[in-house]
Amino acid sequence: MSEEKLYAVKNDEGKYWDFSDNDIFWSLAATRCPTTSGRNLATSTANKHGGHVVALVEEPEKVVVSPEEAKLVKNCLWTNLQDAFLNNINLLFRGRRPEDVTRLKSALTNGYTVAKEKKYNVKVPHTDDSYFYKVDDEYCNAGDSYYLEGMTDKKWFTDAEIEHYGLGDCEKVWCDSDDE
Repeated sequence: MSEEKLYAVKNDEGKYWDFSDNDIFWSLAATRCPTTSGRNLATSTANKHGGHVVALVEEPEKVVVSPEEAKLVKNCLWTNLQDAFLNNINLLFRGRRPEDVTRLKSALTNGYTVAKEKKYNVKVPHTDDSYFYKVDDEYCNAGDSYYLEGMTDKKWFTDAEIEHYGLGDCEKVWCDSDDE
């Protein structure tokens, strides 16, 4: 995030000072140059022509959290527990690393995005070109890559699904699920 700030001068009618050649307040859409990087210029303009200085602040970068962390943060926001969350975060996230606690505090105050879960093709052991695919929530089966061509979500496994289907000892091949 940049340390440089921009300033605008806004009057009581909600119009902005035009810092180009015009000495007048305009609607924001009609203003050619509504900002200046000089706080002193903005302050002197506000004193001379009326209005008040408005500092434009760059939005902080959103924090990337796991799906599990997103649920925790979302629950705190939905239940209006944000203050309690910030005051008791060490209790709520007992056992987490200090840098994770700091990151989650930032996610709550600055906003967050959920990390896309990694997905894998799971290779069948002792084969050249065979991979597992999901039949349903209970079973998976195997087929060669030609057979699996065109199948999308059935052949992609998350870490949790690999554990669920008992494929933890198999070779995982990371795939970017946006490619297909």
